Formats: sequence, C-alpha cells, structure tokens
Amino acid sequence: MQDLPLNIPEGSRKEVMTYLEPFMLNEMSEYLKPVEEMWQPADFLPDSSRDTFFEEVRDLQESAKELPYDLVAVLIGDTITEEALPTYESWLTMVEDVEKNEQGGWMKWVRAWTAEENRHGDLLNKYLYLSGRIDMRQFEMSTQYLIQDGFDIGTGADPYRNFIYTSFQEIATNVSHRRVAGISKKSGDKLLAKMCGVIAADEARHAKAYMSFISHAMVVDPSEVMLAFEDMMRKKIVMPAHFLREAGEPQGEAFAHFSDAAQRLEVYTALDYVDILKELNDAWKIDQVTGLNEKGEKARDYLMKLPDRLTRLAERIKIPEMQYKFKWIYG
Repeated sequence: MQDLPLNIPEGSRKEVMTYLEPFMLNEMSEYLKPVEEMWQPADFLPDSSRDTFFEEVRDLQESAKELPYDLVAVLIGDTITEEALPTYESWLTMVEDVEKNEQGGWMKWVRAWTAEENRHGDLLNKYLYLSGRIDMRQFEMSTQYLIQDGFDIGTGADPYRNFIYTSFQEIATNVSHRRVAGISKKSGDKLLAKMCGVIAADEARHAKAYMSFISHAMVVDPSEVMLAFEDMMRKKIVMPAHFLREAGEPQGEAFAHFSDAAQRLEVYTALDYVDILKELNDAWKIDQVTGLNEKGEKARDYLMKLPDRLTRLAERIKIPEMQYKFKWIYG
C-alpha cells in the first residue's frame, strides 16, 4: 500500500479513490484467484461426453427430490439473484470518482470480480435444469424481469456507499449459500452442498476485499465514510433481488415470499442482518476511529447503538407459516 497522503481534504472522494487505486491494482490478487486454479461449473456437473451421463443425471434428480420445498424456493431465488450479474457489473462501472481507465485498478477489479461471480449463476442454473423439479421457462422469465427491472439500493454513484453495500451484501450471500449447503447435506444432496459451499467461499473472499476498501478509506476520510455507513443503515440494506417477481405478478412480490421461505428455514433472518452489522462495526473498528468531526461522532454513536435496537425489532417479527406456491417449482 502506498504511503498515507497528507493533504486529502475531508470529503474529497476523488483524492481518496486515487489513493486506493494502487491497492486495487496491486493487491487484489489477495482476494481473487488465477483462472486456472479456480473451480468451474463443469467440475461439479454430469459430463455429457461420458457414457455415464444419464446415470449421473438420474442420481442428481434422486437427490434433488428430497430437498424441502422452501429450500428449492430459496435456491431458485439465490440463483436468479446471481444471474442478474449484468445489472451489478453496470452499476459498479458507474461509481463516481474512480479512474475509468480500462487498465486501472477499479476497472480491472470489477471485471475480475464479475468473472468470478459469473460462475455461480452458471453452476446453479444448470443444476436446477437437470434437477427436473423446476419450470425453467418460469424461472427464466423471472431472471429476465430482474435484469430488466434493475434495482434501487440507495447507494447512488457514491463509492463509499457502494463499498459499504457490497461489503454487507457479500457477507449476506455467504451466509445464505452456506446455510443452503448445510440443509442440502442434511437432506442427502451432497452434490448441491458442495456447490453452495464453494460459492459461499467465493462470497467470503469478495466481502473481505470490499471491507478492506472501506478500511483504507476510513483512515484518510473517516467522517465522510462514517456518515455514508450511517446513511446506508438508516435506509436499510435492501437485497439486490428486491424487485424479484414471477410472470404476471407485481414487482417485488416473489421476493417477499422468497424472504419468508428463507426466514422459515433460517437460511437468512433478521437476526443475521444484525450480526452482519456487528461484524462490519468490528471489522472497521468504528469504536476506535479517530479524527471524526461532530457529524461523524453522531454517526458513530448511531451505529454503535443500532444492533441492540434492531435485535429487539427482529425478535418481534412473525414469520408466515404457510408455504407460497411458486410458479417456478413443479408440484
């Protein structure tokens, strides 16, 4: 990492992002892996070139039959979220105050991150297709809708808010995929468990990268980063698939039912949301940040008190018991 700049004006995003550029360019290999060393979807899926292909597909389908309905719904929602990658890539390229040079640190990071994330949707999509439990046309229409509808996550083009959002979101997807892996294993689908496990590991690495970006920005522009963090938490971190819908249904309705299923299974709950906030507070050591102005101090106080308040709210949430019948799932 280059030496700390001495004269960055408070709130000057452009200077801070210039300061971060060498870090993104030279040290991102800590959070990414060489293509040749990474897993690919073909490593887990039946090989259509082998004589055993149809037998492998039958085995996959037998295991998939045992998965609980809610778990299949959550897996589909997670997959569609991963498949909306074009939206996320275009959003990250619109962040302001970063160097848009194609060979610069930010653009190289965005492309490399996108390339790693792209494997997730490829793998899960093929699994769902082979499972025999999914109405793929309905699934594919929901994916097209989600990319078409985009999202409104409250970050604007501000780099601080974007990095805070991605830090939170990458941890959340790690939690979700990891929990789906655990339930899949208990249900007897070891293949799906392995798939979701390796995806969860990717998300954990990516979370560390975005968290590191914020840690470095906090050193040189603490008040503005703290205010951005406070603002994102006041707005609440919405999931990237919050507009998820099925064909013929209102925007966002499928996401509400998907969230209910995730809560019932304890794949991702309101208490997980609180735990992620605590993790970020600890990772960014917000209780120890120095050099804050008056607004920054007030933002810190809010963030320190917020987990307890959200915990009390989360404990009062009632989760619907009735399963919603998704158009995505046969039967």
